[in-house]
Amino acid sequence: MKITRLTTYAVAPRWLFLRIDTDEGVTGWGEPGLEGRVRTVAAAVEELGELLIGADPLRIEAHWQLLTKGGFYRGGPVLSSAIGGIDQALWDIAGKVHGVPVHQLLGGPLRERVRVYSWIGGDRVQDVAEEAARKVEEGFTAVKMNASAQMRAIDTPQAVEEVIQRVTAVREALGPTRDVAIDFHGRVSTGMARRLLPLLEPLQPMFVEEPILPENASRLASVVECTSIPIATGERLYSRWDFLPAMAAGIAVAQPDICHAGGISEIRRIAAQAETYDVFMAPHCPLGPIALASSLQVDFAIPNLLIQEQSLGIHYNGAGSDLLDYLVDPTVFQYRDGWVDRPLGPGLGITIDTKAVESAARWAADHHTEWRTPVWHHEDGAQAEW
Repeated sequence: MKITRLTTYAVAPRWLFLRIDTDEGVTGWGEPGLEGRVRTVAAAVEELGELLIGADPLRIEAHWQLLTKGGFYRGGPVLSSAIGGIDQALWDIAGKVHGVPVHQLLGGPLRERVRVYSWIGGDRVQDVAEEAARKVEEGFTAVKMNASAQMRAIDTPQAVEEVIQRVTAVREALGPTRDVAIDFHGRVSTGMARRLLPLLEPLQPMFVEEPILPENASRLASVVECTSIPIATGERLYSRWDFLPAMAAGIAVAQPDICHAGGISEIRRIAAQAETYDVFMAPHCPLGPIALASSLQVDFAIPNLLIQEQSLGIHYNGAGSDLLDYLVDPTVFQYRDGWVDRPLGPGLGITIDTKAVESAARWAADHHTEWRTPVWHHEDGAQAEW
């Protein structure tokens, strides 16, 4: 069997799908998208794909080593995202060739279902409380929310109180038997994080995500040490080498994104590394169905899973471009009481509706709809972290 073609499809809302074809008719799908940089990653996939044409798709590790180390300049979000999507598609092919789900090739399942959480939005206290109550009605047992909009480097007591009020409203809507995770989104300075975290402790969040920017990793240990709240990070870390300092700093939860951190091959290695630090995995995944399917395959094969992010109904998706729209059988992602069952189909366990993908890609190209990271500013005109 040989690889004959790699084809990318940019589709709404902000996703990039990859199809790898072989001369024996077995097709694999991956999701190499990098939000806001879809065309850039598509170009990287095309360049890297030149190394794979005519190669055996089942030599996954050899290809991963070549794609990650065959160039003088390595790593970073663009190249790691391109490799992540390629890696997912190669594992999809391998599972289909052997007639088993990918998690069987990773050593077999360790669990029969995976807990998932849902995003909630809303700016006002009442809005987030209502959103949390709606997710409870939908059966979710955990939600994640943004702590705040933009924050000053050292913000006012009122701004601090608004954060506490928002999280308190969600905690009251969820009750003590469900979980809330809080995303600081890198919007908070080290000083503000150290002020906010102890004040949030009585609300017992499941974790606080990205309390400071990843480039401020030298200060991460001081943030971990200032609070009893489990600290999570990792959506902007792209390899096990990137994660090593964060784990050494004492994080409790690692959040690699399977689309951005080298795919199934590297995420599984990050999980093994995390296990040696008593760190649990909550893979980042606000993206599409292939990303979620790939994440779940790893989730079922690793011992240190905490919970899985998923994007059904997330505010980025909008109308007509949600998680299930490109699947032949959307029931594979049917959630029951906040859990998703183990996928049993071969490969990634999903069947992509190729015609729907091709149609959506044509529409996106014709309408020039590309998502871009919002640019925020403080009241003095200086740029603020989004």
